[in-house]
Amino acid sequence: MNLTDRVVVITGGAGGIGTALGRRFAAEGAAAVVLADLAADAARAAAEAIGPVASGAGLDVTDEAAVRALVEETERRHGRIDLFCANAGVATGGGIYAPDADWDRAWRVNVLGHLHSARAVLPGMLSRGQGHLLLTCSAAGVLTAVGDAPYTATKHAAVGFAEWLAITYRDAGIRVSALCPQGVDTPMLADGLAEGHLGARVIAASGTILTPDQVADAVVAGLAEERFLILPHPEVADYARRRAEDPDGWQAGLRKLVRKLRASFPQS
Repeated sequence: MNLTDRVVVITGGAGGIGTALGRRFAAEGAAAVVLADLAADAARAAAEAIGPVASGAGLDVTDEAAVRALVEETERRHGRIDLFCANAGVATGGGIYAPDADWDRAWRVNVLGHLHSARAVLPGMLSRGQGHLLLTCSAAGVLTAVGDAPYTATKHAAVGFAEWLAITYRDAGIRVSALCPQGVDTPMLADGLAEGHLGARVIAASGTILTPDQVADAVVAGLAEERFLILPHPEVADYARRRAEDPDGWQAGLRKLVRKLRASFPQS
């Protein structure tokens, strides 16, 4: 996808990766960038900082009617949506005994949020015979998120859904990409580290922590090449191969890392 003159919607757009995507897409010449987020005021502030091509809106991605209304309003104002970035996501830091409310919210945001976006935007894209869906799925969707069972389960589901969309709609002109970064310098990771979450410590110990702008660079390159898996951390591909070839060895290595971190940080 060439981003020049494209109309883009980004959920989870009030900060982190979402804002970085909006900033980079605007620099690439997008005609319009809509940043949507539960934090409406922050989304509008981020859009104002990007410039006149950007606008901000409040959005709860778990509310299908609200997602549909945002899509309809964007299409009314701009005529179409060329790229929809379903970027909103939540982590819990919990295991199997995380509260049911945390499991439910992870499911509704990390999986159903993607479903609501696809249901809303695909009719217009299919009628034009073109469009691109970008789902932010995380490296946890192809590997695992140690210390966060709801995040791991729902991000695996998100990757599976993205793959299903890619297979089902590619011949109709729809491109689908799954964005799977590992450690990114966002509040989600920073808060986890500050609270001593094991999963955040594993991420920090597993590779380079990228900036959101570096992730946005990888997204632009991946969209240009119409790649399904966009991996800002190239090592994730190597990890995934090792995991597939030797799952027992892969799990043993992670357990060893966890033991080491727990010895260094007993509060984890």
